[in-house]
Amino acid sequence: MFDFIRHHQRLMQLILLVLILPSFALIGVSGYSTYVSGDHDLVKVGSSAITLKEFDQAKSNQLQQLQSRAGASFDPAMLDNPEARKALLDSLIDRHVVVSSAIKNHFSVSDAVLRQTIASIPDLQVDGRFSPERYSQVLASMGVSSRDFEEGQRSELALQRVLGPVSATASLPAPVTQSIEQALTAQRTLRLRTFAADDFKKGIQVSDADVKAWYDKNQQKLEIPEYVSAQYLLLNEAAAMQGLPAVSDADMHKYYEQNKKRYVTPARVQLSHIQVNLSADATADQKAAAQARAEELAKKAAAGKADFAALARENSDDAGTAKDGGKLGWITKNTLPADLEKVVFALKKGEVSGVVKGPGGLHIFKADDVQPERGETFEQAKSKVQSEIRRQLGADRFADMASKLTSLVYDNASSLKPAAEALGLSVKEANGIAADRLLPASMVDGAAASASDDAAVLGDVRVRRALFSSQVLADKGNSGVIEISPDTMVVVRVGKLTPKHVQPLDKATASIREQLVRERAAAAAEKAGEAVLASLRANPNGASLEGFANAVTVSRIDMHGLSKDVLDASFEVDPQKLPGYTGVKGPDGFVVVRVEHAAPGKLNPTLQATLPLQLGQALGQAEEKAVLQAMKTAVGVKILPEAEKALAGEDGKDQG
Repeated sequence: MFDFIRHHQRLMQLILLVLILPSFALIGVSGYSTYVSGDHDLVKVGSSAITLKEFDQAKSNQLQQLQSRAGASFDPAMLDNPEARKALLDSLIDRHVVVSSAIKNHFSVSDAVLRQTIASIPDLQVDGRFSPERYSQVLASMGVSSRDFEEGQRSELALQRVLGPVSATASLPAPVTQSIEQALTAQRTLRLRTFAADDFKKGIQVSDADVKAWYDKNQQKLEIPEYVSAQYLLLNEAAAMQGLPAVSDADMHKYYEQNKKRYVTPARVQLSHIQVNLSADATADQKAAAQARAEELAKKAAAGKADFAALARENSDDAGTAKDGGKLGWITKNTLPADLEKVVFALKKGEVSGVVKGPGGLHIFKADDVQPERGETFEQAKSKVQSEIRRQLGADRFADMASKLTSLVYDNASSLKPAAEALGLSVKEANGIAADRLLPASMVDGAAASASDDAAVLGDVRVRRALFSSQVLADKGNSGVIEISPDTMVVVRVGKLTPKHVQPLDKATASIREQLVRERAAAAAEKAGEAVLASLRANPNGASLEGFANAVTVSRIDMHGLSKDVLDASFEVDPQKLPGYTGVKGPDGFVVVRVEHAAPGKLNPTLQATLPLQLGQALGQAEEKAVLQAMKTAVGVKILPEAEKALAGEDGKDQG
């Protein structure tokens, strides 16, 4: 929402890339006065140093934390680049500077503050209150003693006191906040006329010489990263279904009968009843009296002399249903005792039964409605039955194949053929798999993984990670079984490694030609747009609206889908000289902007409530960064030559 604010929060980019690692994950749980020292120093920070060992450990911790948060979908390649390594090293430098200041100025926290902080940690609470039992369980699962944990927390709290007050006390004066709110809510009413580059492609000619010239000047843009071709076995539902035996009619009949409820809705009847109570230990006279009473009620109901519901309300001994006119609701076949079911399912709609003995005494039933059995016969459901049986057989076969696959690829680590032959699978091949992505088909020879039906599997981060692991890439062994999903597994091995290289001209010609056409079309669109813009500026009041879209009112917080460049350009037009015109060049063409009206923004209660907090946070982060920079200057930070090697990835290996 607040683009204006976000563009000034560069510190947030560092935090999002590196995350805020727990204090003792980088420095250690023994307290912030302990520094790791070694022969391979990367950065001198005052009297301490950041060593290669510490840097590698921080990389490992960072990788483990990101993997635990993102799960198997996390791609380690995100961290395997100089930018990510530099961001991590910068965070370690900041950490050391803060630690140095905390030690020098004797920052500490009391036992009471420490207890209060630990008690407020949600993971250590039960029903919103600190639980000593939960505390012990959590520390035990972490493998950390209470003493080490508390020392680590004490150290962290002490470090927070170095810069915490800087950001916590930052605030902007009310007039400044009001000015920013006015800038964010100010409105412009404008129209756009777009000159799309695609409209200017027709007739553009690109010669072979043009292509060659572009190729010679842009070799770096055509560099293709290292990639591999892969052989792989894919075990999924489709593979498990291959070669299944035919399903016999007898098996299908048996399955249909066993699962008939899935294909057939059984007959049902909507019943009402009148009950005459008769206990099991009734005397002969009591039984005779009950029978006579029931017979009389049945005779009245059958003769239609009285409404059945009224008879039930006045005479039924079943208090639960009598008040509703004896309604029992829908009764499905095979849910009543056999003798009762025989009677009620013989009734037609509106018919009344005779006296029937059943649970609770004697009953007279009326069929308020009747629905016969509905659904598919065996012949009608046959294709469904066959498909379901095959799916079950396929699932059983998949489970059996999956259990065998692991041992087969392990026992035959240098080839996929034995496993393929044993399981009836085919060894597939695909090319163009880089460590960070699947390359387009135009960049690789042979069957490109990106164009394969299995592209989603081959592009999975776990597959790419396996292909570039030492076991598979260097040792040329099979990977383990990689479970992409519960019903999809794959095993891979590297066929060929293609080093990083510049794409040959013959392979790149088509994409270069397309690129040049786009560039020249964009230039033609810009030229046409600039010409129209010049004529509009020459006669702003008498200009035609031909080609312009409908007017739209925008603000910096309500952009109506406009790009930031177009929005910024519209606000640069002098509001005192309207209508005004400006133009914006983009990769897809040129946009002429006509600004027709300027107005102050409307008060936004939500913005008024949140903006001071947003601005305070942004200012606090900026001030904290400035103070940290001053602390670096005071402490003294020196980047050593070894750091450049570490940032380039030449020393040490990412762990995890």
